[in-house]
Amino acid sequence: MKKLNLMLHCGANGVERDVIDMCPVPEATDTWTPIPHHELLGRVEQAVTRGGMSIVEQAHGLTHDGDRYFGMMQVENGNSADDYGIVLGVRNSHDKSFPAALCLGAGVFVCDNLSFSGEVKLARKHTRYIRRDLPQVISRAVGMLTDHRHKQDLRIKSYKEHELNDVAAHDVVINALDCRAVPSTKIPYVLQQWRSPAHEDFQPRTVWSLFNAFTGVLKGNATKSLHRTQALHGLMDSVCGLTV
Repeated sequence: MKKLNLMLHCGANGVERDVIDMCPVPEATDTWTPIPHHELLGRVEQAVTRGGMSIVEQAHGLTHDGDRYFGMMQVENGNSADDYGIVLGVRNSHDKSFPAALCLGAGVFVCDNLSFSGEVKLARKHTRYIRRDLPQVISRAVGMLTDHRHKQDLRIKSYKEHELNDVAAHDVVINALDCRAVPSTKIPYVLQQWRSPAHEDFQPRTVWSLFNAFTGVLKGNATKSLHRTQALHGLMDSVCGLTV
C-alpha cells in the first residue's frame, strides 16, 4: 500500500512516540478525569488491530507544554484505493480545552493533502467514568471505520465525476469563505491552485480538483484543518447533491 507523509506541519511540535509517554498528567477532580495521551493512543491502536486493520504510518504532535495532543494514523483495511487512504486522527487534552476524540478522514497520496470529514467524541468530556467507558466507546468508534470508508469512497467518486467550470468554481470559493472553510487570506492561493494545479491528477475541472486546491492550501495546522475540512466537505457535498 502507498503511504502518506503524515505531517502535523506548524500546528504542533512533532514528537516521537516515546515522548508522549512522558507527558505529565494533572490530578483528577470530582468532576474531571484527564486521560494520559499515551493511554488513549494505546487503546485506539489496540482497537484498530482487533478490528482486523493495520496501521502503516503514524505522526504525533504536542502543544501547550504537552497539555494538548494530536496524532494521525494511516489505516489499511484491505480495501485500498490507488490515490487516497483512510486516516484516523486522535486528539486529547490535559487542560480541559477539548474532549478526547477520534477524527475520521482521508489522505491523498500524490500531495499528502488531508481532509477530516467526521469526529467521534469519546465518552463525551473527561468525565468521572471515562476510564470505565473508554474501551467500549473506542471499539465502537473504530468499528465505524468500515462504514466511514464506504461513505468516503462514494463521496470522492462523486467529487471526481462532478465537473466545474471556472464560474462555478469561483462561486464555491466564495461560499467556502462564507462558511469559514477557508480564511480570506488563503483565497488567492486556492484560486492559483485551481487555475494551475501543482499535480497532474488535479488537471480535470472537477469538484475533486477544487477540493484538493483547498486542502493543499489549508496545510499547516492540523487542528484548524480538522474543522475547516469538515466544513469544506459539507460544502462540496452540497455542490454534488450528496446527502452523506
